[in-house]
Amino acid sequence: MAIDCRITRMEIHGYWDERFAGLREEFQRNFTERDDVGASFAASVEGELVVDMWAGSRDQARTLPWEEDTLVCVYSSTKIMTALAALVLYDRGELDFDDPVTKYWPEFGQNGKESTLVRHFMGHTAGLIGFGEPLTQDQLFDWDHVIGVLERQAPGWEPGTQCAYHAITQGFLVGEIVRRISGVSLGTFFRSAIGEPLEADFHIGLDPANFSRAADLLPGAELELDLVPEGQGDQNGGIPNVMPPVANGEGWRKAELPAANGHGNARAMVRAQTPVANGGSAFGVDLLQPGTIEQIFREQGEVMGLGVTHGIGYGVKGLFSALMPEGSKASFWGGLGGSIVLLDHTHRTCVAYAMNQMSLNLLGDRRAASLTKRFYEAMA
Repeated sequence: MAIDCRITRMEIHGYWDERFAGLREEFQRNFTERDDVGASFAASVEGELVVDMWAGSRDQARTLPWEEDTLVCVYSSTKIMTALAALVLYDRGELDFDDPVTKYWPEFGQNGKESTLVRHFMGHTAGLIGFGEPLTQDQLFDWDHVIGVLERQAPGWEPGTQCAYHAITQGFLVGEIVRRISGVSLGTFFRSAIGEPLEADFHIGLDPANFSRAADLLPGAELELDLVPEGQGDQNGGIPNVMPPVANGEGWRKAELPAANGHGNARAMVRAQTPVANGGSAFGVDLLQPGTIEQIFREQGEVMGLGVTHGIGYGVKGLFSALMPEGSKASFWGGLGGSIVLLDHTHRTCVAYAMNQMSLNLLGDRRAASLTKRFYEAMA
C-alpha cells in the first residue's frame, strides 16, 4: 500500500510504500544534520517504484523549491547511463565488447591504440585518462574537436594493462562508439532507446527549454585527486575546470559529456536502471536479456585510488557494495559531490540519490549511505 504525501510534511515531499516510512525521517536528517540544501531519493523493488521523495531548495539563496520535476547535474553517475546505452547495443547484437575499437571507429587506431578493445573503454583500462593537450572549456563542449584529440593521442600505457579512472574521457570514448553504430549522438540514443520507453527524465545534453527546472550545483571544499598510475606523468593533463560555476552554465548544460554532465533526479535514475537490477525488464519495458546483464560482471581491474573493482561499465566490488546485504550481487556508480545509483541484482532493488549541495567526495557520501542503510533495514 502506498502512502501519498504530496502535501509537505516536515518539508519532505513525495510518496513511499508504508514499510519504508522510516526513510522520511532519515531524509529529514540529511537536511538538519548533513547539510543538504536540495535533494531527491528513490528506490525500486522487483521492478516497481516504492520510494520517491524530494525536498529543499534548488538554489543557494533557498528561494526556489526543489520540485517533483527538478533536474540536477549528477556528474559521474552519468557513466552508468552511458554504459547502459552500450549494453542496449550489445543486446541488439550490434556491439561486442571484445571487438577492437577500430571495427567501429577506424580513425581511433593511431599512435599505439590499434589494439584497444571496446571493453578497455568500458572498464577504464584504455590509458586515456586525460587529453594529452590542453583543452579550453569551449573545446571540451565541442564533440568533434574532442574526438579528433582522442584519435591522435597516444595512450599512457598499453591498453588493458592498468586500470585508472577516465573521469571525463570515458564518456567521449564510449559515446563515439554508440554514435558510430547508431548514427545519432549518445544523448539522442539514450533518450530514444532508454529514457522515453522507461519514462526516465534523464538528459545527456540538456535542452534549454529545461534550464528552468535545473538546480544550481553548490560547491563544497576543493577536491584534489591523484588517479594517475605511477610513472605516467601528467596523463590527467588537458581537462579544463568542470566545477561550479562552470557546471551551472549554459555551455556545460547543453553539451553532451556522457561521463559527467547528465541531468536528472533520483526517480529518473531509478527508472532508467531498474531493468538492469530486475533481470532486464521493468515498468512494462523489456530492455535487456539476462545474458546481457551478466556482461557487467566481467571484471576489468581495480580502479587505482578508488578501491573499486570495475566491470563492463559499472563498478562491481568495493565501495557501495558494502551498503548492501552480505552476498548481494552488486553493480553501481556515483558522482562527484555525492550522487549515487546502486543496483542489487540479488534482491532486485535499485536505489538512487541526487542533490545540489556537493561534498568533498568523488563518488557518493554519507547522505546517500544513511538512506541506503535505512532502506535495507526496512527491507529486512
